Amino acid sequence: MNGILCPQCESKLDQGVLTKADVDASMKLVKLSQKIPQIEKFTLNSCRESNGDFVIYLGSQDIMTIRQSRELYRILQGEFSGKIWLVHQDSDDKKFIEDVFFPIKILAINHVWALGGLRKTKVIVSGKKTAKFPIDVNKVIAIVHDLRKIELVVEFERK
Repeated sequence: MNGILCPQCESKLDQGVLTKADVDASMKLVKLSQKIPQIEKFTLNSCRESNGDFVIYLGSQDIMTIRQSRELYRILQGEFSGKIWLVHQDSDDKKFIEDVFFPIKILAINHVWALGGLRKTKVIVSGKKTAKFPIDVNKVIAIVHDLRKIELVVEFERK
């Protein structure tokens, strides 16, 4: 609440159990909870920075609350220097991919073996790629690779 870590949290930060992104996200949520009481009920599991963006791991109910309120999402987004991506805590690879693609509907997720024994994950999304596509697919590919070490190949339903 006061912006200073307790000795136990400071030790976790030094040991690498907590990251700077975890601490920063926690402080931002605490600050916002003073203005928006429903944020006080959120459970932040962790926060990871990837190429200037922030992947925030929250509980399912917390993500639903944010996704149902554009205003709440905008307020949260305004606190971070990069784009925020909301993912469910303890999500498997498939759920993680679905979360970072939100609000895009994923039609299929398959594993493909490429030459040289390289395994890639092919994601087919609905719609077609246009200038107004709601998310930056290249950022999603980079985040998934950075945080989960998954090689993504993204295809669109319509050309």
